[in-house]
Amino acid sequence: MRGARAAGLLGGWLLDAATGDPRRGHPVAVFGSAAERLERRLYQDGRLAGAVYAAVLVGVPALGTWTLDRRLRGGRWALLGTVTWAALGSRTLGREAHGIGQTVGAGRLADARRRLPALVGRDPDGLGQAEICRAVVESVAENTVDAVVAPLLWGALAGPGGVVAHRCANTLDAMVGHRSPRYARFGTASARLDDVLAWVPARVTLALAVVMAPLIGGSSRAAARVARRDRTNSPSPNAGLAEAAFAGALGRRLGGVNHYGGGAQVVTAGPFGDGPDPDPADIERAVRLSRAIGAAAAILCAAISTWSAGPR
Repeated sequence: MRGARAAGLLGGWLLDAATGDPRRGHPVAVFGSAAERLERRLYQDGRLAGAVYAAVLVGVPALGTWTLDRRLRGGRWALLGTVTWAALGSRTLGREAHGIGQTVGAGRLADARRRLPALVGRDPDGLGQAEICRAVVESVAENTVDAVVAPLLWGALAGPGGVVAHRCANTLDAMVGHRSPRYARFGTASARLDDVLAWVPARVTLALAVVMAPLIGGSSRAAARVARRDRTNSPSPNAGLAEAAFAGALGRRLGGVNHYGGGAQVVTAGPFGDGPDPDPADIERAVRLSRAIGAAAAILCAAISTWSAGPR
């Protein structure tokens, strides 16, 4: 049936919007535990070992999901809906960002720093209000690509196996894809695979952020101008696009020096946009923009899947 894939995508998106992530037993957490165990067995300080590690942890779950999808006589839409819900993180992203924004707004910066690692990977120690707000807004922008648009788009193009492949690759990138001494070579394959799978979703996110900017009191023209000018001001081929588009839509300045791993890794990105530093109210605007992008992406990807899937 031609509309089955569209029904699965929209059902998964609605389920995430209504319930968010499960508190216990999340499939991504289960996958992360399995990845840690395999790393202990396979780890070597080299790119080949890292490539084998990524191939196993992305290929096996994706192939298994694809096989299950092909064997199902009915209910394929339910499988896609389930994996889409598991891969999406829009509601949880907004909830965490909102909580940190409220904590900062109440002046409880120490509490906000304690909550920050649930949302971002950078070191929270010593961050003031502006830096905490910047970290949250940047995380909302980046995760709109990784946890909202990309799962929907890969579901539209490749079904549940595509959703699983992207979610696994993105999780591995978060675990081993950073340039720490341990993972500088071992994590290369995971990082590059995530870059490839996020390339199109990042550009779709940029376009939707430009279109949706007026919904948060921004300007589509300003968002497009900043995105065009600043999108390459990042070491990542994808993250800078979303951050620049969000900065332009919000009318705020993002980017700066970020410390990871207790200062062992320093990453400079930006500047993105013009204007003052973001404040707690801008966190709420960023969350609203992310949710608007998610809704538009769900409708767009449902339409794409109806066109591309053919008779089911």
